[in-house]
Amino acid sequence: MVAGAAAEGGAARFGAFAMVYLPGAVPLTSSEALNNATLPYGLMLADQGLAAIETNPGLTTGLNIHRGMVTNHAVADSLAMEFTPVAKALAT
Repeated sequence: MVAGAAAEGGAARFGAFAMVYLPGAVPLTSSEALNNATLPYGLMLADQGLAAIETNPGLTTGLNIHRGMVTNHAVADSLAMEFTPVAKALAT
């Protein structure tokens, strides 16, 4: 941990600011990091289409709604809608 930082509630804090606010201090670096983390998923979707969702667990868990079917339990519960498994939603 960096000098002057404290661990509180599972987040490293620097004074009054939590780490979640740090990207504002280094916008180019944080933008590049976000791009590097998400670009492979975008390229996979562009290359394989919806088939990529079936084969990649990261994309599977990221799908919330497909063709009006809610494929995420938390989203379905919060909207009081029926949950549909991803495989079933993609098969339609």
